[in-house]
Amino acid sequence: MFYRYEDGHGLPHDPLKAIVAPRPIGWISSRSGNGRINLAPYSFFNMISTKPCLIMFSSEGRKDSVSFIEETGEFATNLVSANLSVAMNKSSVDAPRGVSEFDYAGLRAADCNLISAPRVAEAYASFECVVTDIQHPKDRNGNPVQAIMVTGEVIGVHINEAILTDGLVDMTKAQPVSRLGYMDFASVSETFQMFRPKWEG
Repeated sequence: MFYRYEDGHGLPHDPLKAIVAPRPIGWISSRSGNGRINLAPYSFFNMISTKPCLIMFSSEGRKDSVSFIEETGEFATNLVSANLSVAMNKSSVDAPRGVSEFDYAGLRAADCNLISAPRVAEAYASFECVVTDIQHPKDRNGNPVQAIMVTGEVIGVHINEAILTDGLVDMTKAQPVSRLGYMDFASVSETFQMFRPKWEG
């Protein structure tokens, strides 16, 4: 099938997020200027650079995460492992502003080393980030869209050594959860290797 996006797809649900999958989940924790804390998962999330290490997440609309981050310029990103998937989902609740999703999801907020935002104590890994950019992406006509994209530079990394094998992060131990389409999620249970070929022509 083919369809013009603006004309609609005729399917029971929009297939785009099912096609652009799996997507890593950025479990974003933040603190407001007056000390309130927030935790929320974002599936529009990825690393975009290594030198420096930059990561981004996009919020479809202004939510507490973005508001808090604008106030302090900091946030943490926490790894969602299979054992935390239910808690992650609970933290997506549409709670009133200022309500701690940490408490609602039964999670512990741990202090970060370099930023004021907390991290998820139970997470196998967390990044401490300082904001480098907050922007509204534009559509093809140059009009700002509803989404707000936040980019942060990673300045600190927490890793639980339980997920290391021979000094390498072992994804079969970490079992990261990814977002698929619709209400579907997936976790990593096995991996395989491929090495980039070298041109010999």
